[in-house]
Amino acid sequence: MNGSSAAGDTGELERRLGVFDAVVIGLGSMIGAGIFAALAPAATAAGSGLLLGLAFAAVVAYCNATSSARLAARYPRSGGTYVYGRERLGEFWGYLAGWGFVVGKTASCAAMALTVGSYLWPGQTHAVAVAAVVALTAVNYAGVHKSALLTRGIVAVVLVVLAAVIVACLTSASTDAARLDIGADASFGGVLRAAGLLFFAFAGYARIATLGEEVRDPRRTIPRAIPLALGITLVVYAAIAVCVLLVLGPGRLAHSTAPLAEAVRAAGVPGLTPVVRAGATVAALGSLLALILGVSRTTLAMARDRHLPHALAAVHPRFQVPHRAELAVGAVVAVLAATADVRGAIGFSSFGVLTYYAIANASAWTLSPAEGRPARIVPVIGLAGCLVLAFALPRASVLAGAAVIAAGAGVYGVRRYAVGRA
Repeated sequence: MNGSSAAGDTGELERRLGVFDAVVIGLGSMIGAGIFAALAPAATAAGSGLLLGLAFAAVVAYCNATSSARLAARYPRSGGTYVYGRERLGEFWGYLAGWGFVVGKTASCAAMALTVGSYLWPGQTHAVAVAAVVALTAVNYAGVHKSALLTRGIVAVVLVVLAAVIVACLTSASTDAARLDIGADASFGGVLRAAGLLFFAFAGYARIATLGEEVRDPRRTIPRAIPLALGITLVVYAAIAVCVLLVLGPGRLAHSTAPLAEAVRAAGVPGLTPVVRAGATVAALGSLLALILGVSRTTLAMARDRHLPHALAAVHPRFQVPHRAELAVGAVVAVLAATADVRGAIGFSSFGVLTYYAIANASAWTLSPAEGRPARIVPVIGLAGCLVLAFALPRASVLAGAAVIAAGAGVYGVRRYAVGRA
């Protein structure tokens, strides 16, 4: 069967995305609400050492991105590490990666939706969050090409806003280079905790890999798009982190609820504050759009293998999207957005995502040179880095994340036992 057959068909998705659109979708996932929200808790953990944390997170992200790119070129299908783990390590590890991704990124979706609400209408955060989820689920339902076009506009707006923040800070009389006494006020554990928090903002490059079935010439496009998106994001994040530290210093940054808005006020440009708030809203919308896109594709892949209800594997005959998976993901995220707390959602998400990438690096280790294996050191650093960052997170996040991963493993074991008994 193919994508042109009747509704409910579980055929292949159409390849519509080139390098530019793939990079834009990755940027939409990474240059999102994270840069507007993650700097303050990172400064709380490490002070000016957050720059060291950013560097550590970037190294781990680069290794993960390289491993993911090589695997995506080898297995250009929807599902990302769910597919790679299954093909390289066995069904259980693929399932565990998919479980960690779907659960963790569903929590990320809720966190981004709540960020939209808190910036757009603080008094009605949950109601606005639910409305945002409904609207963006509808956009994704209409087709991935439309999603890519909307993401392109969102990324352009956010980059303009961030450029304005950088210029305002660098030209301010309040700038003080002494505030960049990197690491003087940080412990090693604090730097690792900051890296774990900042890694949350980098993790969007996986969205490119999970769209492997919708990318043209994936063996060439994906390995180019992932490092390009990651490199652009790192440059932007580093510039913003340095500028905000120069103006606010680590102590003031740590206590800020809206660090970029406070930075432009401190820089003597208060008129930019509403623009920054609007940029944060748009950024969170872009991140939410790409997150829903990625989670629904991994849900599709797991449903095809009946690890999730098989009905979710349907591909819409007209729009060429996994419409039932998208509706199911949207419904779950809407419920979470109506009830959850954004800080708890971020910590919980990070543990699941780091589990996902640990399995990606272990999968990349098994590639042969003929299959495009990266240098051996890359998946080793990536795997070790993921484990270190996961267990450097706050204790509540580690316990909750480990419990959910264990529950997923238990569900898999029960299902295998039931199948074996049948």
